[in-house]
Amino acid sequence: MVITGMRAGTRARTAALAAVVLVGLTGCGASEVVEPAQAAPAGEGRTEYPLTLENCGQEVTVESAPARVVSLDQNSTEILLSLGLEDRIVGTASWTDPVLDSLAEANEDVPRLADNAPTYEVLLGADPDFVTASFGRHYNEGGVVARERLGESGIGSYLSPTDCDNGQSVNGGGARTVPLTADELYQEIHELAEIFDVADRGEALVADLRERAEAATEGVDFEGRTVMFWFADTKTPYVAGGLGSASYLATTTGLENVFKDSVDDWPAMGWESVVEADPDILVLGDLQRDRFPGDLLDDKIEFLKSDELTSTLDAVQEERFIPLHGAEMNPSIRFVDGLEKIQAWWLANKDSLNKDKP
Repeated sequence: MVITGMRAGTRARTAALAAVVLVGLTGCGASEVVEPAQAAPAGEGRTEYPLTLENCGQEVTVESAPARVVSLDQNSTEILLSLGLEDRIVGTASWTDPVLDSLAEANEDVPRLADNAPTYEVLLGADPDFVTASFGRHYNEGGVVARERLGESGIGSYLSPTDCDNGQSVNGGGARTVPLTADELYQEIHELAEIFDVADRGEALVADLRERAEAATEGVDFEGRTVMFWFADTKTPYVAGGLGSASYLATTTGLENVFKDSVDDWPAMGWESVVEADPDILVLGDLQRDRFPGDLLDDKIEFLKSDELTSTLDAVQEERFIPLHGAEMNPSIRFVDGLEKIQAWWLANKDSLNKDKP
């Protein structure tokens, strides 16, 4: 059993945080206007502490709402920001893309501990009483810090259910056995909202994401045309396997992932395999982190057109490219942005796709 809660000696929550404030939903598209989420009256819809959750094979008990949280991944950070918790975030890390435009103002004063994973010492320097992560590698040996070590220091921890299968972290060495859906993301939002005593904001955020996802997939049907999702790396590309978040984008829009038989979320494939698979459409990651060759969209397109193997693909010659940010292919609130971009591409190209169909 892992018992977590407020770290002894950390600062008490400010009065502004103790009284749940009215916060506008910021998980929506930048152009949307959403009414502020209403704070729950005392005794109604409030978290009862101590709160105990089963979290990826560990029992986590939270004694009171965390006041100083570090989020080790962009996905987790954007959920916390969307829940109006920016005043409690004392550090973030592991970013692939700029923050959502609608969250930029809330994120302005949030310290970034590292563009990638921080060291344990840097994490401790932020004096957190709670740590969240989207990917279990951070809690592995050789990662940032083990959850057990955090617990021994009186620091709570949480891992996204999107990275959990049969009580094990997929990204931390386990294996995914069932396809990922949006339900695991919604579970994460609800659980984090409950942990931080803002359950009503979690309900509102999930409702908004559901509504947007339904609108983005209504009538969209690629009728089984094949697709490859290329995340990063030009030498040995990391592409989407059949059970992860990117493949979920395919199955909900009528696309067929050419590497659906791979159980890894992001297997490394040789270009010969890509050419043999001959996908009709290429979804290309535009990762603004620019850490590896081929992170950026322009670099991917340049490679595809210049390489003697990939330049033979019809999808390359016809420029059937759908660009998505890396965060939109990861299990995050941005999956709806990914669906909306796929919908927009389909609407703009469905006539030519039908004309080319055998």
